[in-house]
Amino acid sequence: MKKQRVIIIGAAGRDFHNFNTMYRDNEMYEVVAFTAAQIPDIDGRKYPASLAGKLYPNGIPIFDEADLEKLIKEYNVDECVLSYSDLPYEKVMHIGSRVMAAGAKFSMMGSYPTMIKSTKPVISICAVRTGCGKSQTTREVVRQLIAMGKKVVSVRHPMPYGDLEAQKVQRFASIEDLDKHNCTIEEMEEYEPHIAMGSVIYAGVDYEAILREAEKEADVIVWDGGNNDMPFYQPDLHIVVVDPLRPGHEISYYPGEVNLRMADVVVVNKVDSAYPEDIEEVLDNVREYNPKAHIILAASSIMVEKPEVIKGKNVLVVEDGPTLTHGEMDHGAGMVAARRYGAADFVDPRPYVVGKIAETFEIYPEIGILLPAMGYGKQQMTDLEATINNVECDSVVIGTPINLARFIKINKPNTRVYYELTEISAPKIADVLRDMPKLK
Repeated sequence: MKKQRVIIIGAAGRDFHNFNTMYRDNEMYEVVAFTAAQIPDIDGRKYPASLAGKLYPNGIPIFDEADLEKLIKEYNVDECVLSYSDLPYEKVMHIGSRVMAAGAKFSMMGSYPTMIKSTKPVISICAVRTGCGKSQTTREVVRQLIAMGKKVVSVRHPMPYGDLEAQKVQRFASIEDLDKHNCTIEEMEEYEPHIAMGSVIYAGVDYEAILREAEKEADVIVWDGGNNDMPFYQPDLHIVVVDPLRPGHEISYYPGEVNLRMADVVVVNKVDSAYPEDIEEVLDNVREYNPKAHIILAASSIMVEKPEVIKGKNVLVVEDGPTLTHGEMDHGAGMVAARRYGAADFVDPRPYVVGKIAETFEIYPEIGILLPAMGYGKQQMTDLEATINNVECDSVVIGTPINLARFIKINKPNTRVYYELTEISAPKIADVLRDMPKLK
């Protein structure tokens, strides 16, 4: 039988996982290429032979998604598999139309066929959009499990933007581990809060190998999702976060609606800052699309390290990068804190941007007067530092989950913004966890 020639359309995460679980060592298929989008500077690499398996002694090339039609013809491709997340449905079908117009089949992977089973209980925390509040929800789940006396190990959705071979399995238990693995800003934003809690977190590329290592030291595995992707591990409890600041997005973005329909628990976050009618729209959609799910109402509580740096000042607001870019949020925790603590005005960073930060604004012009903390590589980190230091402002409000000033030298007063989940309705996460049969 002729091998089916496949391109996996991705963004350095779900694409590699789909390959590992469905195509590696599968004689029926030949994956001729990956394509890359969303994340800068990930095309032009190879998925290495050491990860790709015996059928791919030369590895698999990664190309820019912009070249998709050309690649379909050049490689005589039979099928293209969409394998990345947080896409509006219209965008999904534009990609599909490009594939079909070029003569190939367009497809998507199912959820459970790509989920790996664990020998330990698994709790997954996912979302319907980037920036809903997964990370703070995950931290609350970890805190409650620790309070129950459980040894918790978290596994984070992949962010392999560097040396893929070296990133096969990564374990983070100390701040020094972040330096050891040459983490980007985006990676540190996710790993550092777990380390600060005294919790271990894994990430990498080969998620079966990661799971087997995590199981050796865990009573329970917590899947810490990325974007609005589905979990890579089969969950015993699936918690999904929705965002009433973006009502309707829970049923109009891929694969966020998949998460919503699979959820055991839906956390409606940010109810303290959303309009009542938007909260009600989201609740109506949750009840219609998943009437069996438990619903928890929650607030995203904001805390500021040095309020005096904000009050009466002209401030530059730095926010979490992915939340502003493919998450499409027009503000984050930094802006909420700046308004709440009395900033006099907000300084537009766009006249001061340099290098790869300027490129980000060209790709995502809707970001406006906020500065995304982009740092997918050393050059982008250097350009972020230069941009912040170029801006003529009184102070800087940092709305990212990490201590940005730890590795970027900021030449003006600055303060961190912290945000945590505050549950305001029953049942609470602790109640749901106590009711889990596998945790009793």
